[in-house]
Amino acid sequence: MKNILGLLPKILLGVALFILVVTNLAIAYIFFAPDTLPKPFYPLYAMPEQVVATAESENEHGEGEHVDLSNLPPGQGLMVDTGSKIVNLVDPTGRKYLRVGVVLEFAPKDPEYFEMPEEEKQAYITTFNQEMESRLPVINDILITLFASQTFDKVYTAEGKEHLRQQIKELINQQLPEYHVIYVYFTEFVVQ
Repeated sequence: MKNILGLLPKILLGVALFILVVTNLAIAYIFFAPDTLPKPFYPLYAMPEQVVATAESENEHGEGEHVDLSNLPPGQGLMVDTGSKIVNLVDPTGRKYLRVGVVLEFAPKDPEYFEMPEEEKQAYITTFNQEMESRLPVINDILITLFASQTFDKVYTAEGKEHLRQQIKELINQQLPEYHVIYVYFTEFVVQ
């Protein structure tokens, strides 16, 4: 009995070392083995393209569903440059003004847009740009009216710019409900 109790710490140490070696080998295999080999999981920076494509299509599309265009992240929509605007701010002296360039990013109306071949995408973008040209007077009116109602104190801070960005997005989405603004980019912003 004493021999077995004397061997117990050595056995436990051997088991612990075996577990440590197996764990380290598994970690090395997962991180350094080629991604073409099967792995229990893939590090995010090195997923095989097939696994990524499958995961993205499952996350975005589900079973027979399309991309949710209302929650499209910025950078994936269609850009519309509204140009640069110079507007007097609300000021008793009338000497404060705002010069701002605005680019609006819209979600495509067609859920199939991201799966279209390149030629169809270009045709869709051309049609979209023609539609936007006819809506530009409405958009410019919204922007100029909103900018002209601002004060210097409201727009010169980072929080003020972010609030203005949200107001633009909300107003255009209300006035043009058939289109959805994803994000508002300021390409120029000067307050004097």
